[in-house]
Amino acid sequence: MRRFFNVNKLPEFLQNSRIRILFGFIACLAVIGLVAAFFAQIIFGWVFLIIEISVLISIIQILKQISADSTQYISDLSFRIERGEQEALIQMPLGIILFNDKGDVSWINPYMQQFFADQYIIGKQLEITNPDLAELIEAQRESTNNVEITWNGKRFSLYVQSNLRVVYMMDVTQYAEIEQRYYDEKLVFGMVSLDNYEEIAERLNDSETSALRSYVTKELTQWTEAHAMYMRRLNATHYFILGHAAGLLSAENDKFSVLDKIRETTSKQNLPVTLSVGIAYNGDNLAKLAQQAQANLDLALGRGGDQVVVKASNADARFYGGKSNPMEKRTRVRARMISQALSELIMQADQVFIMGHSNPDMDSVGAALGLRRIVQMNNKPASIILDRTNVHSDLQMLLEQVEKTEVDNQAFISYEESLVNSSEDSLLIMVDHSKPTISMEPQLYHKLSGRTVIIDHHRRGEEFPQNPMLVYIEPYASSTAELVTELFEYQNKEQDPINRIEATALLAGIQIDTKSFTLRTGTRTFDAASYLRSAGADAALIQQFMKENVNSYMARNHLIESVEIIDNAAIAIGEDDVVYDNVVAAQAADSLLQMIGVEQSFTITLRSDGKVGISARSTGQINVQVVMEKMGGGGHLSNAATQIENRTVSEVRKQLIELLKDEEI
Repeated sequence: MRRFFNVNKLPEFLQNSRIRILFGFIACLAVIGLVAAFFAQIIFGWVFLIIEISVLISIIQILKQISADSTQYISDLSFRIERGEQEALIQMPLGIILFNDKGDVSWINPYMQQFFADQYIIGKQLEITNPDLAELIEAQRESTNNVEITWNGKRFSLYVQSNLRVVYMMDVTQYAEIEQRYYDEKLVFGMVSLDNYEEIAERLNDSETSALRSYVTKELTQWTEAHAMYMRRLNATHYFILGHAAGLLSAENDKFSVLDKIRETTSKQNLPVTLSVGIAYNGDNLAKLAQQAQANLDLALGRGGDQVVVKASNADARFYGGKSNPMEKRTRVRARMISQALSELIMQADQVFIMGHSNPDMDSVGAALGLRRIVQMNNKPASIILDRTNVHSDLQMLLEQVEKTEVDNQAFISYEESLVNSSEDSLLIMVDHSKPTISMEPQLYHKLSGRTVIIDHHRRGEEFPQNPMLVYIEPYASSTAELVTELFEYQNKEQDPINRIEATALLAGIQIDTKSFTLRTGTRTFDAASYLRSAGADAALIQQFMKENVNSYMARNHLIESVEIIDNAAIAIGEDDVVYDNVVAAQAADSLLQMIGVEQSFTITLRSDGKVGISARSTGQINVQVVMEKMGGGGHLSNAATQIENRTVSEVRKQLIELLKDEEI
């Protein structure tokens, strides 16, 4: 019975279960109709039987034809799909390489073969036939995503299926070129300023001034054309640059050589002109791009000029140049304007807080004392924020002298008191620094960030307070104490003048920062010193401040004994587990500059806060600020520093030496 009903023995069209059910249903209806016809009348039954047989034969033929057509269609479709898969595998623009379990190439499609030309690689190790491609594939063996690689002069999207030992490579060179062109053609805005043109032009006649201006314009035009940029002169001292990102990259590779060329050529004529340039890129809003370019120019000028600042709104700044010392400004117009503006801000405040940097020095505290006197001359209360538990011996002696002079003994307060006493109408003056992160109390800065004044002589860094009310940064100045001293000339003379201790502190700050008037001094430095001496500054007391105790002297000499000379750099290194005072480290760096052949010096020591500090000094021929900025610090061209966390002294020494060997420094 099972054999009789075996489906495989039925006609092909009845092997389909749905057709078989349909045919059975029609057959049942025919039988029922035939029986009913015979019951009704025999003749009618025979006629119905003949009709049913004819109809059934027709239905069977139709079902056979339908089944045959369906089978043929499926067969044709299967063949076309299989053939299409084969053709696609062979002809599609996708490279495929199959490997066997031994790592030999077992198959490669024709599209991929064209990149190997006539080289036969099937059955061979890819490491032997093409090591470059094998290395790229091996590097991405564990990757689960497509990655772009460069091979054979083209860009490919590479995907490796390690479990199947298959490599897929799609040529995306055309799309990569389109993407690269998109980035290369992004607009770049640049603003150029002649730093000291007005000072130089004062001593030239009209024809010499015109010749100087024409020379600078010609050099800038030739330089911008060489880098496919457009330049337009806006006025006697400012130029506008428009270009593409590709031109900017070319200019950066050139290290903005136009700065050195103009400076060196004009210096030979005793007319040393320097340029400051701010360049912005990677922006879709042209107005914001122009604002960023101007902000970058301001940053370059704030750092002393003679340099280029390249920065996008969402990226870190890149600095080029800055190899020369800032030139002293002959005019005091800016000092007068700053003094008047500062007095107006002081009058609007209910009280003033003056804050130097952490680990204060004589310049910071001396300038703070001078500013406190200026605030008092404007009849407003002022306090200096200072952590008295963390000061060097020279400052400790100064504080003792101030306490003898002060009646109310309110010159210095702790940062806890400043946070409690300050209000929304208070004014904060940041002296001798412009980085909020190194302030004596960063919390107070955040509380009064909208009412901040900055007075500093260090080159401005990328980190800078947002929207300060007044900024007085002059990198040409010897010290912040010099800048503060100049402000006294434009204050109300009827009020209490500067006293002996304040004048002594200011002069000590100038003297220490200039190494007794041997570094970074100009005519205005001596003018400020002369004013302070006339105000009662005590030279004998300054000598007392500058004395050091025996332990500091021995520690400084111990650091100097560890010196190693690398080219023109002297590096003194402390032990990994011995803490050195910051002032001792700075004094050791100063002493190293006295050695013959040493143009820059560095002292690397462990600090009391667990960080590793570097004190950097130079004779002015080398910009140590650039080195320190690359290590997270900053400062001045010839006087800079940094502090590094989670590193040992030995590790920091190795990093410093690698930077000094970098040709770009």
